[in-house]
Amino acid sequence: MNGLPERDCQGGTSIAQRIGALCLCLLTGTALAAEPELRIQARLQPADSVMVGGMLELQLDVLTDSWFTEAPVLPDLKLPGALVSPPDGHAQHLNQTLDGTAFSGMRYRYRIIPNLAQGFAVPALTVRAKPGQASRELSAQSQPLHFSAQQPPGFEPGEPVLVAQGLRFTQAVVNSATPLKVGDSITRQLTLQADGALAMSLPAPALGDVDDLRRYPKAAQIINLDDGRGHFSGGQRIDTVTYRIDTEGRHDLPPIALKWWDSSSQQARTAHVPAVVIDAVANGTYRPFFSIDEDLKKLGQQSRRHLSGHWLGLAALLLALSALGYFARPITHRAYAAWQSRRRARQAAWLASADYAWRQIPAQIDARPAQLSALYLWARRRCLGLKLHPLDPRLQEMLRACYGRDPSEDQALHQLKQCLATLRAPAGRDQGSAARTLRPLNPAPEKQRP
Repeated sequence: MNGLPERDCQGGTSIAQRIGALCLCLLTGTALAAEPELRIQARLQPADSVMVGGMLELQLDVLTDSWFTEAPVLPDLKLPGALVSPPDGHAQHLNQTLDGTAFSGMRYRYRIIPNLAQGFAVPALTVRAKPGQASRELSAQSQPLHFSAQQPPGFEPGEPVLVAQGLRFTQAVVNSATPLKVGDSITRQLTLQADGALAMSLPAPALGDVDDLRRYPKAAQIINLDDGRGHFSGGQRIDTVTYRIDTEGRHDLPPIALKWWDSSSQQARTAHVPAVVIDAVANGTYRPFFSIDEDLKKLGQQSRRHLSGHWLGLAALLLALSALGYFARPITHRAYAAWQSRRRARQAAWLASADYAWRQIPAQIDARPAQLSALYLWARRRCLGLKLHPLDPRLQEMLRACYGRDPSEDQALHQLKQCLATLRAPAGRDQGSAARTLRPLNPAPEKQRP
């Protein structure tokens, strides 16, 4: 009877342990299954070859079976011999099923334009992202790819090639006045639009100098075009140049031709803009702007040598002054330090002088309460000790007035201040007399004196 319950208890404990282990395995499996996955797919469009100057896309698909908490971090791509445009802010949303699992993500596009006829190897690209429910940032790599570029027929090796699906090349001419006169200007604007070509790959037209016209070019305006919904459609380049007319008569702005490869029809084409004819009449009120070239011709070689010598001498003088200042800096520093030391010594001597103490006396007498420390300091510095003969009676009267039975401090101080002016001269004479009437070093007894 006692053994059966014991076995039942042992059996119950064993079953509980097994259930706990099973739950732990289920939880672990669920945790492992909950960790999201990151996959990267890459492809080229067109897949294997392209014309030099043409454009192909590297499509990079970033996929996960969860969702993205933030934008993935894409790598930089550099290919020697090719122009690479990184992905812009627009991405295509994707939904795919891979190995029976639903994935979602975004497609990014690198646009590549080869400039050389050769093979190109696109390395494996590493993308970092943090999908939802991920415990850490994940990373994955794409497979490496390869493509080759070929020179279009009709183009020499090294010749710039513009490859486009369609091209529009136009010009606009604006005159500053009608009719044109000497001193007026004419502006020529060329607009190039190419379908399926990056703006950075569009060549600059030949807008060179023209005889008797002064050329003033402006910076080109280069932008990529889209279809209005953020999808790339081509590139545009606008070049503007202004010509100023310096002489009367007929002037011609030459026609401009642009050779390009039509990827739609697979043949070379040439786009043209016509020449511009300018007829300018004389202008009696026009004065040409300052011209350095013409002035140098008028000055002649001798004047140029004199001007060069003048500037050379000035430069030598500035160099000599700079060297002098550099080497004289220690001497200047020592002189300044010595001057500062002498200045401090003079200041200290002034603060320790009898005149400085004398100047403090009136302010101390007027203070409340009045003080006489400056007066005694002046007497000590004048070697008078405490014997202020001309002021002893007044000092005694002032002390009695301040500390006697009937205090009259204000009257005593007023009288003392009035007699200060008579103190310095007698004090000086007393000092001199004291110096002249010093007692002998070995005085004789009183009875031996005559």
